[in-house]
Amino acid sequence: MDKLSKVAGSPDIKVITGIRRCGKSKLLEAFASQLRSNDPSANVIHVNFNLLEFEPLAEYHALHTYVEKHYIEGCRNIVMIDEVQMCEGFERAINSLHASEKYDIYITGSNAFLLSSDLSTLFTGRTVEIEVFPFSLAEFSAYHEITSPAEALARYVREGGMPGSYIYQDERMRFSYISDVLETLILRDIRQKYRIRNAEQLKRSCEFLMDNVGNISSLKGMAAELSRANLKISDKTLAVYIDYLCDAFAFYRFRRFDVSGKKYLSTGDKYYLADHSFRYAALGTKKLDFGHVYENMVAIELMRRGWEVYVGVLYQKEVDFVAIRRDRRVYIQVSDDISQEATLERELDPLRRIRDAYPKCVIARTGHETTDWDGIKVVDLARWLMGESGELAV
Repeated sequence: MDKLSKVAGSPDIKVITGIRRCGKSKLLEAFASQLRSNDPSANVIHVNFNLLEFEPLAEYHALHTYVEKHYIEGCRNIVMIDEVQMCEGFERAINSLHASEKYDIYITGSNAFLLSSDLSTLFTGRTVEIEVFPFSLAEFSAYHEITSPAEALARYVREGGMPGSYIYQDERMRFSYISDVLETLILRDIRQKYRIRNAEQLKRSCEFLMDNVGNISSLKGMAAELSRANLKISDKTLAVYIDYLCDAFAFYRFRRFDVSGKKYLSTGDKYYLADHSFRYAALGTKKLDFGHVYENMVAIELMRRGWEVYVGVLYQKEVDFVAIRRDRRVYIQVSDDISQEATLERELDPLRRIRDAYPKCVIARTGHETTDWDGIKVVDLARWLMGESGELAV
């Protein structure tokens, strides 16, 4: 809402993106209500292609005519179109409306048909992308009215951030909903857009990435692992599928950053899920692997807070995350349990080797206030996810 408010009224086309069912449509509805409240004279032209009443507009001439017909001279005219890809040739209508310089335009759409990489070619005007993520721990806590960060984390680690699943009290039903989102609304969209014939290859590639969240992966190595699991796939085909999954916001690719050489490395990326609940829904909960799940949470939370995130490499050692924002940088290690001295030392060691003065921290499930070890902050995971850790929470 804050990001939308900052660009409201600008001449740009505002495009709301994010994984399926993360709340893009609800965000648009809430923003429309806010605009009407702030400016009762505003003319909000809201088209939601999920509703049958707008089915006659599913062709760009009809959509354009409808918006122009509802234009009101002398007031602020705001156009909001939900699931815009359901209108054939939608980009022509949007470009024409934008060129008229009469409208403040906001759109959402299916990620497989409205990709970040497509925006510059679809639209002739400048676009501003507002990325929506699944619920954070703080949002999860507010929704469920949980005041204890530790209690919230204990539930969030299993339930995840997909808000549509919260209405189901039974865990199996929640995971069934999340699995349907993945299979029906993400993989199906990808198969349709790119006319993928071997659906099993795409699905198994997706499951492999889920099972290896947080592991450094080479395409050749991943293809070899899949071949050993009786799925013949080339590294080139796998690379294409991974690009599709990242474009659909199911996964995020994190490049490696050489801390000593201050340069980006071209090999050995890591992949993190948009929401960790997809892993449980697809692969089950027998192997929870909390360490990698917590790492996934921190990765997505850093992105949610506007950081550019990389995997750090230093003298053959790995730093989980290098978070960069303009002239600021933070080095982060993530751990499940550092109650044993040897484990704590293992997490601190790569950070101690970094010679610059940027902040360094270990985020772990400590249950305690932030402590300081030789200038390195040790921060409780639940409190950090809730935004209670000072500078590092920004």
